[in-house]
Amino acid sequence: MPNLIQYPIVLFGAFKAGCTVVNVNPLYKPRELAHQLKDSGAETIVILANFAHVLADVIEDSPVRNVVVTQIGDCLGGFKRILVNSVVKYVKKMVPRFQLDGAHHWPSVMSEGSTLNHTHVPLSHDDIAFLQYTGGTTGVSKGVVLTHRNMLANMQQAHAWVDLREGQELVVTALPLYHIFSLTANCLVFLYLGGCNLLIANPRDIPQFIKTLSKVTFTAITGVNTLFKALMGHPDFTQLDFTHLRLTLGGGMAVQKVVADQWKELTHCPLLEAYGLTEASPAVTVNPLNLDDYNGSIGLPIPSTDICIRDEDGKDCGIGDVGELCVKGPQVMSGYWNRPDETALIMTEDGWLKTGDMAYVDDQGYVFIVSRKKDMILVSGFNVYPNEIEDVLMEHAGIREVAAIGIEDDASGERVKCCIVKEDDALTESDVIEFARQNLTDYKIPKEIEFFDELPKTNVGKILHRALRD
Repeated sequence: MPNLIQYPIVLFGAFKAGCTVVNVNPLYKPRELAHQLKDSGAETIVILANFAHVLADVIEDSPVRNVVVTQIGDCLGGFKRILVNSVVKYVKKMVPRFQLDGAHHWPSVMSEGSTLNHTHVPLSHDDIAFLQYTGGTTGVSKGVVLTHRNMLANMQQAHAWVDLREGQELVVTALPLYHIFSLTANCLVFLYLGGCNLLIANPRDIPQFIKTLSKVTFTAITGVNTLFKALMGHPDFTQLDFTHLRLTLGGGMAVQKVVADQWKELTHCPLLEAYGLTEASPAVTVNPLNLDDYNGSIGLPIPSTDICIRDEDGKDCGIGDVGELCVKGPQVMSGYWNRPDETALIMTEDGWLKTGDMAYVDDQGYVFIVSRKKDMILVSGFNVYPNEIEDVLMEHAGIREVAAIGIEDDASGERVKCCIVKEDDALTESDVIEFARQNLTDYKIPKEIEFFDELPKTNVGKILHRALRD
């Protein structure tokens, strides 16, 4: 389900019942949902009625035996619940017809459950809290095994790092709770502190999103680069009250300098970049909260976290040298669900998690990501990192979004191609190339430009370079 209050109710109810939680993107197509259900072995599913028709298509060949269907307004009181559910179903027609024989409905489940006695289920640190599936951007989606130890460790690590006031914080939760970033950073950490999550069910509706923000006093917000840019692109955003905003955290993809600078100018709160991955629950590094301005780094390792930069031969790199970022700590997964072969590819014999991200560390200990290992472009033997090209081109006023990819070239092995969404309709290919020529060395200059109405993104707004290459 999207960001509805039903999500945390199910989450903590499942834990109290001793269950393992398998988060599912509600926008999955039947093929994707079928894979995740079969691979995880999930026996029970709670699903929003808007997406139940997808489940109906695949449930027969899945291990699912218990289905609970909820509607958007089910946690609202009395008449409001009836009104919202009726409007969603009959006026907006957002609920396609479906048939799920034997499915239970949220109100009756909650009513019946309230009469039952809870039986305590003993859990240990080594019990599995989540099978958290990767987005499938690098192949078939795999279940990351995250234990209660992993999640509790990452909550404590984050809590030790961020200066949050217990019981006084309200975090804007626009990223979906089923995504590991929002799940840990917003849902778990802020609730642990007695804070409040403002759930945004549809962050793509920017005008409504901003209208909602105008009604509350928010102290923190997390998001991805594309979300911050979209908010600032709406004129009403400048009218919001930012006097209580103390923490803005960007993750999921690189935060671009132009976006961070504009955010600081508008809100007077620095946009701090953090770094993590599903396999690490997810937090690995965060910038210090007392950082005044954007520094281009993903910060410093959080407590109890070791990092190293290794070359292709597995040897440690020196300060400033680019290699693969590797991580070790209590938040690192125990492996992929039923995939020992895949686990062996990413976990080294000496216990390091290979992130697949190319990075370097400066003499102050700050970590800088230069590219995904698989996104790196090799031009005539030179390593070209998409992040650098994208950061430069985003300085052009006529460009709204950009992704740099490598395509085959007979002469140089690969050449740089940039996929661009225009901010200015008058922008031409020669304009882009000339701008790049003024700011980049020759082999980094894009040789090909293609304009798009929009770029393919993950459910949290991360641009899919692989989809563009395909």
